Amino acid sequence: MKLKSEFLNEIYSRGFIYQSSEIESLDSLVSKNKITAYIGFDITSDSLHIGSLVQLMLLNWLENYEHRPIALVGGGTTLVGDPSGKDTTRKIMSLEEINKNIKKIEQTFTQFISINKSGLIINNYDWLAKLNYVEFLRDIGSKLTLNKMLTYESVKNRLDREQPLTFLEFNYMLLQAYDFYHLRKNFNCVLQMGGSDQWGNIINGIDLIKKILNKDAYAITSPLITNSDGSKMGKTAKGAIWLDKAKLSNFEFYQFWRNVSDEKVESFLKLFTKISLDEIKKLSKLKGKEINEAKKILAFEVTKICRGDHSAKEAKDIANNLFSVNKIDNRLPSYEIKSSFITSSKFSILDALEKLNLSKSRSDTKRLIKSKGIRINEEIYSSSDLSLKIYANKPEIKISVGKKNIGILKIKK
Repeated sequence: MKLKSEFLNEIYSRGFIYQSSEIESLDSLVSKNKITAYIGFDITSDSLHIGSLVQLMLLNWLENYEHRPIALVGGGTTLVGDPSGKDTTRKIMSLEEINKNIKKIEQTFTQFISINKSGLIINNYDWLAKLNYVEFLRDIGSKLTLNKMLTYESVKNRLDREQPLTFLEFNYMLLQAYDFYHLRKNFNCVLQMGGSDQWGNIINGIDLIKKILNKDAYAITSPLITNSDGSKMGKTAKGAIWLDKAKLSNFEFYQFWRNVSDEKVESFLKLFTKISLDEIKKLSKLKGKEINEAKKILAFEVTKICRGDHSAKEAKDIANNLFSVNKIDNRLPSYEIKSSFITSSKFSILDALEKLNLSKSRSDTKRLIKSKGIRINEEIYSSSDLSLKIYANKPEIKISVGKKNIGILKIKK
């Protein structure tokens, strides 16, 4: 599909568009005018993880082509909980928790859109908290039907599995539709973008805008990105891949991208970097060991976009020290212990992995030892008594779990 709009053509060519409404009309509008578009983010944690990265890159590309991006933080809707793509009811959060999360997450948005230039961060609590519920049901609830809501996959899946779907969560659909209506009315926002699990919610907003304002509005959803095993991207066995460096080190973030599967490299370069499509085409032709060079470029570019140039260079430098020149880098996660604790067997490999946050549990560590998944100074650890006594006289040791998770145990006399 060839589109006239530079913005739409760019994101289509990179694989961002999964579903769209009236794409020809939207293309005509965007090719002639600068538009405002938004994406909503529920604030369920104090950091976004890479599951939100497709949406953040969409806002980045929108601004790149001189349109106005809005990052809508769901201070109001997070109080309710979005059932889309969820098997269970979300935990109810307090307003205080949500506001703390918003303050921390705002910094992440500034990596992707220029708040002082054209981009906006808006909190839907500002208008949702002022709604009169009786008037809302009469004016908004009367415009959207349960018949249609029940056809959405996110609702059908919960009902088919006989899992609870509360009236509170049904109200979420009304509130998100109202958000689009509010932004269309007050900010001339004509486009809502989101993940494919948001399609029904976005279409509700378009219907509401047409019925009340008699104006056009449009939808674009992106494919949900998954890992090789089919699980939703953003989580690993060790935990979430957070965008905030305070929750995940630059090196660990970089290593996640450095170790993606070969078949994901091309699509991830398109979605998560600003590298030209011509250059990506060349990189995607690399095979065998050579594809590792493409993975290094992917890891560096994504880290640079999400955390800045300095963070990307730091992570690349640590990786080079560890894997190219076999040098222990003291910027890695570390823990200090006295040698006497090691020689007296008061501190074992189980304690070391726990303190370095390299394992989920002690039983997991034992499983890793049996499967030869732990290395100390590049040698497989296999001690049956779980001791570290043979390392007690060394000033420091490098402990590795697989290829990605590495820590330094510093041993003091």
